[in-house]
Amino acid sequence: MCLSGGPRIMSVRVRFAPSPTGYLHIGGARTALSNWLFARERKGTFILRIEDTDFQRSSEAMVDGILDGLRWLGLNWDEGPYFQSQRMELYRSTAKRLLDSGHAYRCFCSQQPEEKVDEEEEANQPKVWKQDEVCRHLPEGEIEKRLRAGEPYALRLRVPREESIEFQDVVYGTVQVQGENVEDFVLLRSDATPTYHLSVVADDIDMGITHVIRGVDHLLNTIKHLLLYRALERTPPVHGHLPLILGADKKRLSKRHGATSVLEYRKMGFLPSAMRNHLALLGWSPGTDQELFSDEELIRAFDLRRINKANAVFDIQKLEWMNGHYMASTPAEQLLPEVQAALKEEGLWDPQLTADRARLLATIDLLKSRCKRTVDFADYGRPFFTDQFEYQPEGIAKYLQPTDQTKAEALKSALSDLISDYSKLSPFDIATTEAVLRRLSEKYRIKPGELIGAVRIGLTGRTAAPPIFDVIVNLGRDKTVSRLARVLESIR
Repeated sequence: MCLSGGPRIMSVRVRFAPSPTGYLHIGGARTALSNWLFARERKGTFILRIEDTDFQRSSEAMVDGILDGLRWLGLNWDEGPYFQSQRMELYRSTAKRLLDSGHAYRCFCSQQPEEKVDEEEEANQPKVWKQDEVCRHLPEGEIEKRLRAGEPYALRLRVPREESIEFQDVVYGTVQVQGENVEDFVLLRSDATPTYHLSVVADDIDMGITHVIRGVDHLLNTIKHLLLYRALERTPPVHGHLPLILGADKKRLSKRHGATSVLEYRKMGFLPSAMRNHLALLGWSPGTDQELFSDEELIRAFDLRRINKANAVFDIQKLEWMNGHYMASTPAEQLLPEVQAALKEEGLWDPQLTADRARLLATIDLLKSRCKRTVDFADYGRPFFTDQFEYQPEGIAKYLQPTDQTKAEALKSALSDLISDYSKLSPFDIATTEAVLRRLSEKYRIKPGELIGAVRIGLTGRTAAPPIFDVIVNLGRDKTVSRLARVLESIR
């Protein structure tokens, strides 16, 4: 029995259906992105559905976290969010159809654990439950007797034992399981709540889903879902399963690898554009050596048939490299909210910074090519936002404490004259500030690099910084003069 998806449908409808029992993690975000890209490439519809029928573990806070994570990633949905908790009648009526048609039966086995699907569990081999054989063949009279006695029951699907069930997965090719290895899985629990299998299929039919794109941990669940499509006499959607995501240690990505929520990566200073780019390449290849993509390029290039079966590795260093490229090319205006958040986190944000918005944006532009994450603005960029910063000891030793007494006196004299000249300099721009420094370097017989190093330490506390004359102009006359005076006083 081949239960592959039907022919290509012109109007694509896909869905992302997270369970609000946990955060939107990397695996879920990759699944959402794949559906979003596919829908955008096909000019289809991207639907958001919240699968919140696990009433004990689902929470409104988790729902909000999922929605916030999707918004941060820029994955806008076209329909929804729909909530399964508000669609219970659909599931019960679907279950009744299956019972009335003979495809489902009542199971009174009180000792039988009702099925729960853990989306985090790797699917290796299908479970086999033999207890369902008892209720599968109960005579009608026995069923009626138990119903009159008020015995609780669950509804199970009557799986065809004698058949081989197979389908064509877009990524993994032919998937085949013998019916005798598939349990008569639960559709409705004894409290009339639906299982994952029933609610997913009922929703996908009702919402007209044409393609199901989800993690490979659902591969064997798909066998069960296709059996439901067959029993309901509906054409199943096309299925494509995404490979597992591993950490750098080649073990399945989990809490031990760091952040548990995509929003944690925002706090770590990553941009959504870089995260989208990195997630897209987890298991998918454009067929070229290109690694950096705009959204438009990703949408044009994305093809389910180019998803690799091999497990993908989430490489935080690769993400950081990508983030640096996106930081450098992103306008300062767009980076400002993230920079502001990073500065606030470190207690460096001063509302007065917005008084000179042009200078603030210029500072971001000056620093962004040297920052790999937005949090680096609070570290590397600290001297540009506050006077409270430390001097690197190695920088002091190298540039401010010459062992030769003659050089030490020459440095003090050069810095003193530099302070005096800068105080009166007009215009105070890159060309004029550089000309003054180089003239004093020649006058006091100090190598330009040595004097520039001393000025860099005095202004930023660091041995590495953006071009020094850009720094001088960015800080402005008053701050430059006061910081140079402070460092001169310290070496006197």
